[in-house]
Amino acid sequence: MRAIRVHQYGGPEVLKCEDQAAPKPEAGQALVRLEAVGVNYIDIYHRTGLYKNPLPFTLGLEGAGVVEAIGAGVSEVRVGERVAYQGVQGSYATHALVPAARLVVLPAGLDARTGAAAMLQGMTAHYLVHATYPLKPGETALVHAAAGGVGLLLIQMAKRLGARVLGTVSTPEKARLAKEAGADEVIQYTTQDFETEVKRLTGGRGVQVVYDSVGKTTFEQSLNVLAPRGTLVLFGQASGPVPPVDLGTLAAKGSLYVTRPTLWHHVATREELLKRAGEVLAWVKSGELKLRIEHTFPLAQAAEAHRALEERRTTGKVLLIP
Repeated sequence: MRAIRVHQYGGPEVLKCEDQAAPKPEAGQALVRLEAVGVNYIDIYHRTGLYKNPLPFTLGLEGAGVVEAIGAGVSEVRVGERVAYQGVQGSYATHALVPAARLVVLPAGLDARTGAAAMLQGMTAHYLVHATYPLKPGETALVHAAAGGVGLLLIQMAKRLGARVLGTVSTPEKARLAKEAGADEVIQYTTQDFETEVKRLTGGRGVQVVYDSVGKTTFEQSLNVLAPRGTLVLFGQASGPVPPVDLGTLAAKGSLYVTRPTLWHHVATREELLKRAGEVLAWVKSGELKLRIEHTFPLAQAAEAHRALEERRTTGKVLLIP
């Protein structure tokens, strides 16, 4: 098998494609021959050491493919089934050992690329609008990075719940994609001040929730556009970690809420994993939820995939193809 290994933290150049012996599944594990691998911004945090793993390690948290072998006691999947997963380190490879309890069997008619594109970002969008801040009809949400993989799915799910959606993007092309996904208003932050625009578009009232994966460069203004008792959901930090917050500021700005959720805590049990993944995959299969897979790279070009993601040259989902 081949895998993308990280021997030291750093830039994209530290990603090395290496040959390894294929592992054998132990009790409770399955060996998956990967057909598509999801690339996510959290992979960059792992590569740079912002989120640390013992070195060396194989990068990647999301993949889909075919079960080649299973260990003792596995009942969740069978050999030959096409499955997808997220949250298990080591997916930048041709094969991966995965706890069988973390695997989801793909519905008939969905291929591995769809599975790899839907799991992490789809379930992230799902928990954000259904659990972290459950959107209600008539409420207004602001989505940063609205043309990104999570952003486009967030827009669709928020509209499905009857919310009004404002989005921020960096280019006219990304604005078009966000509008196509259903955003009611799109703000191009490179030419417009998003705080001013959000206040204008809401008649000065602000929004009930901000879904913010950008972090440092948007955090303060995100607080400023919230309505009283509004919620800032910080689920990423693409521009860097936010500075310490004086909690008194939240009172002064309107009894605001700030939360920093992660997907893991919303799929911690197999029951919740299957429910959340099942809804996302069912919506994709029915066409109710549309995935955008525009950027695919061979496994050996993982470094280039990271450069494209960091330089904001991508929209929708980025995949590696082993």
